[in-house]
Amino acid sequence: METAKVAIVGFGTIGSGVARLLLDHGERIARHAGKPLELVQIVDTDLSRPRDLKLPKGLLSDDLSKVVDNPEIEVVVQLIGGLEPARSIMLKLLESGKDVVTANKALLAEHGSELFDRARQLGRSIAFEAAVGGGIPIIAAISECLTANQVQEIHAILNGTSNFILTRMEEQGCNYAASVAEAQQRGYAEADPTMDVDGSDAAQKLAILAHLAFGARVDWRDIPRTGIDTAELPDMRYAKELGYSVKLLAVAKLAPEGLELHVSPTLVRHGTPLAEVRGAYNAIRVVGDAVGRVFFHGPGAGQMPTASAVVADLIDTAVGRMAITFRTLDLWSDDRQAPVAVRNPAKVPGRFYLRFNVDDRPGVMAEIAGILGRHRISIASLIQHETEEETDGVVPLVIMTHTAKEGAMSEAMKKIGELSCVHPGTIRMRVRE
Repeated sequence: METAKVAIVGFGTIGSGVARLLLDHGERIARHAGKPLELVQIVDTDLSRPRDLKLPKGLLSDDLSKVVDNPEIEVVVQLIGGLEPARSIMLKLLESGKDVVTANKALLAEHGSELFDRARQLGRSIAFEAAVGGGIPIIAAISECLTANQVQEIHAILNGTSNFILTRMEEQGCNYAASVAEAQQRGYAEADPTMDVDGSDAAQKLAILAHLAFGARVDWRDIPRTGIDTAELPDMRYAKELGYSVKLLAVAKLAPEGLELHVSPTLVRHGTPLAEVRGAYNAIRVVGDAVGRVFFHGPGAGQMPTASAVVADLIDTAVGRMAITFRTLDLWSDDRQAPVAVRNPAKVPGRFYLRFNVDDRPGVMAEIAGILGRHRISIASLIQHETEEETDGVVPLVIMTHTAKEGAMSEAMKKIGELSCVHPGTIRMRVRE
């Protein structure tokens, strides 16, 4: 029987999971692929790293040329993180006649056009299901299963680290620092979790989904984003009192004025599927004009969920389905005009949760409400509890607004911040019903 020879470049946690599936479940994979997938080479710069996997002798090497110069290897799973040398290695693999499977969303968000155009020139393909949503098959769903639709909205929790932190704060009453430390201890967060907690990781993934669903060409850095690194326990309690949970939400929404894009902590109404996503899980809610609302939920990271997505891409590539899909979709092509423009963020409407630390004296509410009113922002409700604690004359004031434009809200917040009665620590979050 014909055999497809494959290799892995980058043998960390995910690479070990991919190797485990290929070595331990070869018969199952062969049934789906129509032929055996033979793992013939693994390359990594660190050969001494402990791995809970026994490999056949001679399979692991630190010599990339054993993959590049082997014409029998058809598909390479590249699992190197970051931008370089990941970019250079991917180009080298493509130019040596290999199809590539990757999980590196940062690389695609940064260099997608260059890599995909080069793959097309060479008649090769790049598969990337594991780059967004870990084990959730969202790439295939949008690029294949939902192609009869015009996608209208995507609302998603795309970063499991942030969701774990917010869940611990809401359910256990842990403060932000303690929740981050627990996420690191459990392996959900890196030693430096900045990309997760400041919204960058979610913005990179949103840029990929926006390109797939809407054809948008946007630098992920241009997506307005706010992280969870200013999250505080009082906001979790106020949100719960109002009937919401706080989630780091990535949004892409099509409107006549263009495509709305942003990543930000958002109050999500209890009882809705996104509000019930707990721990280090991801979820994506997609609205199509024909199918209506569909919801995807599952582990957004982790060794075996991500390896599951990688091996699925590997099978599709070996079978030949990926070559057809890759050629047909024509993703990240510099020759194609983006069919949709990104909407001016200042004109994007929304409801907002506001928390101010204000002087405990008469007239403060009137000053704040006056500024909101002058910017055509109306108040839906407010919370200002009586307190018996020593507050040094400063108390929290929570306001929920009706729908207002982002630009008007930003201007109003700037003016409110200049009031002598308002102290540092103001929080503003979007609200989604």
